[in-house]
Amino acid sequence: MKKVLIITYYWPPSGGAGVQRWLKFVKYLPQLGYEPHVYTPSNPEAPAQDASLQKDVPKEAIIIKRPILEPYSFYKKFTGKKGNVNAGFLSEDKDSRQKFTEKLSIWIRGNLFIPDARVFWVRPSVKFLKSYIQENNIDIVVSSGPPHSMHLIAMQLQQQLGIKWIADFRDPWTNIDFYKDLMLSKWADKKHHRLEKEVLQKADEVITIGKTIAQELEEIRGKKVAVITNGFDNDDFTTAAQKDDNSFSIIHIGSINSDRNHKIFWSGIRELVDENEDFAKKLKLKFIGKLDYSVIEDLESFQLKDRTEIISYIPHNEAVNNLSAADLLYLPLNNTPNAKGILSGKFFEYLAVGKPILGIGHPNGDAAEIMKETLAGAIINFEEEVKLKEFILEQFHQAQNNTNADLQSRMKYSRKSLTEDLVRLF
Repeated sequence: MKKVLIITYYWPPSGGAGVQRWLKFVKYLPQLGYEPHVYTPSNPEAPAQDASLQKDVPKEAIIIKRPILEPYSFYKKFTGKKGNVNAGFLSEDKDSRQKFTEKLSIWIRGNLFIPDARVFWVRPSVKFLKSYIQENNIDIVVSSGPPHSMHLIAMQLQQQLGIKWIADFRDPWTNIDFYKDLMLSKWADKKHHRLEKEVLQKADEVITIGKTIAQELEEIRGKKVAVITNGFDNDDFTTAAQKDDNSFSIIHIGSINSDRNHKIFWSGIRELVDENEDFAKKLKLKFIGKLDYSVIEDLESFQLKDRTEIISYIPHNEAVNNLSAADLLYLPLNNTPNAKGILSGKFFEYLAVGKPILGIGHPNGDAAEIMKETLAGAIINFEEEVKLKEFILEQFHQAQNNTNADLQSRMKYSRKSLTEDLVRLF
């Protein structure tokens, strides 16, 4: 088999959305003629732990773990935070955003750790991997970011060894939704853009998860950026939670930060409860994943907390099994300047279940396009509460008829099919 080295910060037993993409590629690569070598930290600061993901690591994969200097341990001591560090500026504590220590930490992270807090891993990784690639006859190097320091490792390996390099952008760099929150100086902003351009232009190939992000990256790169979306793995859906026929369940899995917390959802649900006695009697809300403090505040202010079940975190396989118990799957997307390109990983796992999806996001964005293509549901604009209520009520009445979706059109988003696309790029 040919050999591919994958440089990724997120790997089991770390949990969370950042792990899934390359774990699933690695799972299917040996079946398609590639031996995966995965380079990852031995002591990462991950948003969660999920040992259940280990089952997807194929026996052919060679996992290389090396220690990383993690500034987040100092960050937690400095701010007084405990537990895992949340991604994407999600804050479970309302007061933390106002603290001077939190603001100072954000400034330090944005201005001194460029491109990110894992930059100290670049030099020792290049030194180690240079020998590793030569000794093991590696054919291709792939870097997965964020954190975008992974791209800097691969770029130096390409420069020193002449090896082919593919840079994978799971999220944008300078156009990511929280970039504006980093309190960057002009010098730091200029350096972020310079490094981003260097990575995009020097990589032999660049891939990303959606059409809009690809177009944005192509403007910087000056040539084609390939699109390989996220997807779903059929093996993850071997068991199904039982649906309660006497309820109408709206379920969400994954984290909700403040940019994904949409008032029209809460006010629309509240009005439907007040207007429709049958809906009020049967409604159940279920959220699996971390929630910003603003979500809890809205649940309380709209008096919906007594109808809501909140589960902070459960293993991925248990989370997706819960989806089959839903009558409606909730997909809140970020209300940010880059909203058109937001394409949440959970969306594809929603597609696999075949239940209708209620999305709130850009009406002409990438998610809306796939929603129409697969007839999976609707994307409601951020201010269209009337349409939101109409769609929810329509699904409430249809739920009584147990309508099932045709899943065949969605199979191109299976992880195995997407890995075949990746191998064609190799």
